Amino acid sequence: MSSPSLLARLRSRPTRQTLRARPITLSSRLSSSSSSPVSAITTQFLTRFQSLGPQTRTQLLDANQLQLFSLTLNRPTLWPNDNNNSPSLSNSAPAPPSGTPLPPGYHLAYFTPAFLGSELGADGTDASYNPEPPFTRRMWAGGEVSWPRGKDGKPNLLRVGQTVRETTRVLSAEPKVVKKTGEDMIVVGVEKEFANEDGPAVIDRRNWVFRKALPNPPSSTSPSPAATSAAHTAPLNPPSSAIVSQGTTHTRTLVQTPVTLFRFSALTFNPHKIHYSLPWARDVEGHRDIVVHGPLNLISILDMWRDIRPHEEVPASISYRATSPLYAGDEYRIVLEEGDGAAQVQILGPDGVAMKADIRGSPVR
Repeated sequence: MSSPSLLARLRSRPTRQTLRARPITLSSRLSSSSSSPVSAITTQFLTRFQSLGPQTRTQLLDANQLQLFSLTLNRPTLWPNDNNNSPSLSNSAPAPPSGTPLPPGYHLAYFTPAFLGSELGADGTDASYNPEPPFTRRMWAGGEVSWPRGKDGKPNLLRVGQTVRETTRVLSAEPKVVKKTGEDMIVVGVEKEFANEDGPAVIDRRNWVFRKALPNPPSSTSPSPAATSAAHTAPLNPPSSAIVSQGTTHTRTLVQTPVTLFRFSALTFNPHKIHYSLPWARDVEGHRDIVVHGPLNLISILDMWRDIRPHEEVPASISYRATSPLYAGDEYRIVLEEGDGAAQVQILGPDGVAMKADIRGSPVR
């Protein structure tokens, strides 16, 4: 089903019965909310999606999108531990041939939201899975991605040239309140299953937080006099992404440039203004610069995992949680601690921990 059709059905469906929400715990900073209006909106949201049922789309995984996605991530090859079969993708190189497997996390280059500009919110986000107003400001807060194994213990990888089916289900929704500020919000759990001719290949569960819309955001903004961040005028020379290892602890230092964030937004067709509009991010939303995408951080973790594990480039699963934003020009570190076929990961930025993740390796056969 196309996204505009989904919007039309959401607008026309009446409210039916209440669906009990499965609790989602994101952080000790949140607690359950008993506020009557937010609880009513949450129940209405769940009821709408219970009546709609799973939503499906199909898409051909084209090579050009995968090539551009890898270059945006500053990775000239898809599978660096197999250089003979993974030539450079840069400088007019041909796109990956049909049958090339997608690295873990790169499914995010496909099944992007498809909406007219007039159907987007004031902050640029799509409204396909939004609760009713005023809870329309979406934040990708975390989730879990898994790669199912077959009887042979190997993952069923998505590949260039396959026609893949995406099935989206709303799993849960729960009203929450920020303990420190008393702000109401709604936490929504969504599952996206990506299946090829061999069955499920990726199970992607996401937790979205919906906050209240900003009161009357201005129709236009202009940078404050102090304005343009150094990240927007600096040469595009991010530091080396080499991994430094000490025992079982591995560290990679990264900097995301405004150009990288723009290209990532474009390829994922993500029009959320906090990722590319400095006036909106700073003067409307209160950030100090444009914001690094949560999914970009997730992929950076997965890329580091496969870079340090040449014989196991696709984990069984990763669970992750965003804890604070990172901004364009920030130098930050991904610290991965290995242990017993698994790993614990932290992304450490100027303001502390930005993301936490737990990776589970392939089952022992």
